[in-house]
Amino acid sequence: MGGKKKTKKRSRGLKKNQIVGLVQGIFTNNPKHTYNYKQISELLGLKKMTLRQTIVEVLYELLESGFLTEVAKGKFKLLSRGAFVVGTVDATSSGAAYIVPQDGIGDDVFVSQQNLRNAINGDLVKVHTFAKRRRKSLEGEVVEVIERKRNTFVGTVEISKNFAFLVTDKKVMFKDLFIPMGKLKGAKHGQLAVGRITDWDDYTKNPFGEIVDVLGDAGENNAEIHAILAEFNLPYEYPQKVIEAAEKIDENISNEEIKLRRDFRKVTTFTIDPKDAKDFDDALSLQKLPNGNWEVGVHIADVTHYVKPKTIIDKEGYERGTSVYLVDRVVPMLPESLSNGICSLRPNEEKLCFSVVFELDDQSNLIDTWYGKTIIFSDRRFTYEEAQEIIETGEGDFKEEVLILDKLAKGLREQRFANGAISFERIEVKFDIDKDGKPLSVFFKESKDANKLIEEFMLLANKRVAEFIGKKEISKGKGVKPKTFVYRVHDNPDPDKFENFARFVRKFGYEAMPMGEERISSSINRLLKQVEGKKEQNIIETLAIRTMAKASYSTHNVGHYGLAFRHYSHFTSPIRRYPDMMVHRLLESYMEGGRSANVEKTEDQCKHCSMMEMTAAEAERASIKFKQVEFMKEHVGNEFSGVISGVTEWGFYVELDENKCEGMVSIRNLDDDFYRFDEENYCIVGRKFRKKYQLGDPVTVLVAKANLIKKQLDFELVSL
Repeated sequence: MGGKKKTKKRSRGLKKNQIVGLVQGIFTNNPKHTYNYKQISELLGLKKMTLRQTIVEVLYELLESGFLTEVAKGKFKLLSRGAFVVGTVDATSSGAAYIVPQDGIGDDVFVSQQNLRNAINGDLVKVHTFAKRRRKSLEGEVVEVIERKRNTFVGTVEISKNFAFLVTDKKVMFKDLFIPMGKLKGAKHGQLAVGRITDWDDYTKNPFGEIVDVLGDAGENNAEIHAILAEFNLPYEYPQKVIEAAEKIDENISNEEIKLRRDFRKVTTFTIDPKDAKDFDDALSLQKLPNGNWEVGVHIADVTHYVKPKTIIDKEGYERGTSVYLVDRVVPMLPESLSNGICSLRPNEEKLCFSVVFELDDQSNLIDTWYGKTIIFSDRRFTYEEAQEIIETGEGDFKEEVLILDKLAKGLREQRFANGAISFERIEVKFDIDKDGKPLSVFFKESKDANKLIEEFMLLANKRVAEFIGKKEISKGKGVKPKTFVYRVHDNPDPDKFENFARFVRKFGYEAMPMGEERISSSINRLLKQVEGKKEQNIIETLAIRTMAKASYSTHNVGHYGLAFRHYSHFTSPIRRYPDMMVHRLLESYMEGGRSANVEKTEDQCKHCSMMEMTAAEAERASIKFKQVEFMKEHVGNEFSGVISGVTEWGFYVELDENKCEGMVSIRNLDDDFYRFDEENYCIVGRKFRKKYQLGDPVTVLVAKANLIKKQLDFELVSL
């Protein structure tokens, strides 16, 4: 009786979504029982005719959704269930979601918005599947949220007389957080803040929450950049205790340590980095050997000498996984006293390194490789621009060494492309920013010979380290399984995606499919050369990249398709990438005869690092988008020429030729016809007049709106 009284008490003022949950609960807990609307009303203590009519509506809605079956007129029973599925919520723009099975077995399960309960995108959930109906995809309902992907969200604070809300980005969190007045932490109306969910039961429309950090005023640069980091669940501050631990590390190098290392202090050594860089991971040394060959040293900061496993610095570095390079700042993986100080290979300072040293002949053929711990003394810090000037003019500090390294690098590059590597050289958009973070102008970063010089020697070092561990013939006897290692892998292109891509580029008069004995990689290189300098270059390069698998970290070596390397790893950037630290530790251990690392644990670490890399890339793109919108605010009302860079069911994106900023032309604003989305042909087509707007088409647009809060540019076509 006590249970029924409680239900009756709760029934006062029930909203429809709460009634749906209660009705589902009755049927789920009594799967063999049959109920009509009167019995359900009685169980819930509903006497008003309006509420009983709502029960009738709910029963028929649950029948339509496949949750119930009607065994006789007006009598309902739980539809026989399928299995439970545990998986991750992949939310759609409509509010519904697909549950992707955790074990990768079976189809995704469709869950309507009302059956999601309080699950949000990325959550790990348990789903009760409905009996599959003919010609319908598998459907179900969330019965349990096993693990929240996140419980903190970024939003704008809205304060009324007696209550407040944190208004969130609906793509991330579909409900605003209700914030009691005593939980605002000093936040003011309109400010950006981070809120945490404190309570959210099945009967509450909005989650209760509290403000955990006030970021600042909307539109203010620092607040907006911190909001981007918080949006992607990335840290925007470094824990004080980790900073203090890093500052206690002794940077003095003992004579005992020097004796354990190969000494390169008297060999010409220098770094080449971006002009604003402070974390110098790598240096190159060069000397001529008595036999006439060249010794090239690739010297990498010995980060793991200072950062020991299981320390708070190491744990923080692992959680971050990577440094995050935003449009106006770097959020470092390691505290700055390490990344910009002790570990950074600054000029005129003795530094500890882990090195790969090559013997190359004049034709860039690799004769021999040495691996080990070293000590170096960098003679010069070059920017890429300074090194490029030496390459172009033949004049400057260490000109002979720079020119020899450039020649050797070009030979290595030639060999790499002859072996099937793909030449992706995308245009990188950069901003000139003032001291307050305001974008003043846009410029495009080009990869020149100085960049390629460094790239080739880093690629060779990464490749040789992976081969040293991964090649079976290097193990003790043929057929011996290589020890567990961290590889940077890149799988073959998806054949269906590549075929669609080839069909698309034919519309521009290009052929992407291999000809005769040609490999796919060679056909892509041929195509990329043909589109160079053309208006459609950026679009075609972007789509070509999308046909490729994403590179990631794994203990399972499938090779690197894009580089045409059978073995490849990341060894050369331990200051900013945690996988490189893992590689340093494994390499050192194995060189000393250590046992193979646990493959399951290492694979889990690889997955975490791959996920953090993707998250950092998304945050970087969001920061660029924010600056693009901020920059274009000054150009609202102006016209620009551009190219259609993306097509969706709600309109198409246009990338401006002048500055590569991208905005949306909404399908609602195309009022000369009714347009539909043709996904297969990357276009939208007018139903009556058959006018077509296709990916790659040149258009002229007017900048109609620049919304900083949504990070969104709205364009209008100048002429239809």
